[in-house]
Amino acid sequence: MGEFNLCIIKPNNNAFSETFIEEHIKRLPGNKKVLWGGAFPVYNDEGKFIITSKWKLLLYLIQKRVFKKQSIGVANKALANYFKKNKIDVVFAEYGMVGAMVTAACKIAGIPLVIHYHGADVHHTGTVKKYYRQYQDAFKYASGFIAVSGDMVEALKQLGAPANKITLASCGVDTQAFPQLDISSNGKSFISIGRFVEKKSPLSVVKAFKIVADQYKDATLNMVGNGPLFDETAAFIKSSGLEDQVILKGVLKPDEIKALLKQSRCFVQHSVTAADGDKEGTPVSILEAGSSGLAIVSTLHAGIKEAVINGETGYLVPEHDIEGMGNYMLKITADANLAQTLGNAGAQHIRNNYDINARIKTLTKILYKAMGKKIN
Repeated sequence: MGEFNLCIIKPNNNAFSETFIEEHIKRLPGNKKVLWGGAFPVYNDEGKFIITSKWKLLLYLIQKRVFKKQSIGVANKALANYFKKNKIDVVFAEYGMVGAMVTAACKIAGIPLVIHYHGADVHHTGTVKKYYRQYQDAFKYASGFIAVSGDMVEALKQLGAPANKITLASCGVDTQAFPQLDISSNGKSFISIGRFVEKKSPLSVVKAFKIVADQYKDATLNMVGNGPLFDETAAFIKSSGLEDQVILKGVLKPDEIKALLKQSRCFVQHSVTAADGDKEGTPVSILEAGSSGLAIVSTLHAGIKEAVINGETGYLVPEHDIEGMGNYMLKITADANLAQTLGNAGAQHIRNNYDINARIKTLTKILYKAMGKKIN
């Protein structure tokens, strides 16, 4: 493969829940420049402003903050100049809003654009409404779109994305970093990892676990993460007398999460469609737990339906079916061999279908196609 200059644009400089973006930055080929700063990148790879002139930067801020403009000429030109100066061959935008907002600059510079969608950028009603016009421009101009679930492919088509530009490829998992564990001797320990937000419904996980806790006083649930619903969840745990069995861990480092996975028998996540239409893509935490050989209990939601084979690698219940989830968790609590069987099948399924190296190959092909090149 010949060398090329790749510009990856992401919204946040550091976000603990966006490990998939870091994997792309680390593993995709090419000489990489990484830009960030919201839906439109404000900072270059050195953390300096892309708009180098102070008065132009002021002009940009006034148009953005005072007049609430989205597409701002001075910013588009500055970004296009950055692309030209750094001889960028292709732009890879993480999230649909970012892709939509950088389309104009890519057009000016005459550079191909590939957009990777992840979840809320396609399913959240407010986001789609806000960027609808720019999405249409992006659908016309961009060379390729990556959707992370079958549901997302359909949603993109509904929005007007050409079907022949869409590739279904969820985020992958580094199966070597999450080797299959021997869970046969683990106790009745459940684990949940994710932001405490509506679409992950942490309270539903606790309510389902209560069905287990009422029968098994030695069962535990570790909940990793933080977010707007954290206090509400903590209050319910306290009022339900579950403080000894449900442990709120907050945000943990990757090594601390791996240590918890080693002690666990089953991963639980009750993903639902939020009131504002927001949905998951394919949750990376489910892929990591599956790769680690844990049984999984979750919902029939977005990419989870593909990542977990219902009845073979775990159990899936309809959204908001707390009783159903609790009963499957009971089943796994009562039978360590069942958990091991599900986990073994899950580890194999993830290796066959979600390995990060295979995903990077797919993304690389899409980038090469956008540039009009072939992989040797």
